[in-house]
Amino acid sequence: MDIRLLKANEIECRIGTFKEGKGISLLLYKDARVDMRILDEVFGFDGWEREHQLIDGKLFCTVRVWSEKRNCWISKQDVGTESNTEKEKGQVSDSFKRACFNLGIGRELYTSPFIWVPASMGYSKYEKFEVKEIGYNDDREINMLVIVDSKGKECFRFGDKTKQVKQVKREVTETMVKALYKIANDKGYSDDIVEKASKRDYGNNVIDISMKNYMTLKAKLEGLEAKKVGA
Repeated sequence: MDIRLLKANEIECRIGTFKEGKGISLLLYKDARVDMRILDEVFGFDGWEREHQLIDGKLFCTVRVWSEKRNCWISKQDVGTESNTEKEKGQVSDSFKRACFNLGIGRELYTSPFIWVPASMGYSKYEKFEVKEIGYNDDREINMLVIVDSKGKECFRFGDKTKQVKQVKREVTETMVKALYKIANDKGYSDDIVEKASKRDYGNNVIDISMKNYMTLKAKLEGLEAKKVGA
């Protein structure tokens, strides 16, 4: 079951604490509509179901999804908490969202950094915030996060997008060199020729033979550079 990561526009940003003269802490959430949409995407309209039960005065939600691999239903259950407004409705929604967390939907939000907006930025406790950008590493952990206010002004940034581009560029470069080494091995060329090829020495035989492969990788590098400039 491949549960995708949440997009920036699927994440809610709410005020956790407001400390006069100090600042605001923010928390990341997902709502029940996002859970339903992802359940539909992954399992299909008829591939999941939910059930609510009252156990010892507490409202539990069970979410069942159909596993093609195991050819059976898989269930995840959790309990909800009351909301500040509508008690019953809040418990229903919260228990459902928690059960979906157990399935893996939005679990990456648990890796969020501590989000603090200093009082010097002049926000009141009624200000609205939203996630503009979010990025993840290979372990599905948040490694880049940008939050803006109701006017679109950036008020929090975590991670360095420039460093991320450099990292991807380095990985693509390594891929290019590995590809050239493989071609050299296949054609019987020595490693020193590959070293020259990796430095874009267009006069050697390896590049002549592998121009199509090389130019494909080169285009990827140039594309990353273009994104970096436009960022």
